[in-house]
Amino acid sequence: MAGFLDSFRWPECECIDWGEKRNTVASIVAGFLFFTGWWVIIDAAVHYPKPEDLNHAFHTCGVFSTLAFFMINAVSNAHIRGDAYEEGCFGHIGARVWLFIGFLIMFVSLIASVWILFGAYVAPGLPVYPGLCVFFQNLLIFFSSLIYKFGRTEELWG
Repeated sequence: MAGFLDSFRWPECECIDWGEKRNTVASIVAGFLFFTGWWVIIDAAVHYPKPEDLNHAFHTCGVFSTLAFFMINAVSNAHIRGDAYEEGCFGHIGARVWLFIGFLIMFVSLIASVWILFGAYVAPGLPVYPGLCVFFQNLLIFFSSLIYKFGRTEELWG
């Protein structure tokens, strides 16, 4: 599954060679999504500074999504497949467990942001903009993590 975007073909354009630019484009798109996610929640925090409008504890979902982003992308695809060296304490099994825990934290943050949206804003009848911002922050960080992990190719150095 680590290379499911390897067979993805960009639309043919003779002016741009996408094969050599794939890592750059994936990194820029992932960075833009990550930045936009944090920008959205900062905008909500500025517009709703009172804890009654936007509880400061709701920022925890974004912090855990960011932590999961780094956990997911800290492990290379070669470690997951078992192609890399086996000198570590846990080897490729530990890398798979680390990746699983990272995705678990990411999904829990995304589900918690949906719960915040509906439980704290939609059901009580409050303005939903802060809840939407919490949700979209986590959704954008989730997509950013997926694009950065699976959208790039691994090139061997040397």
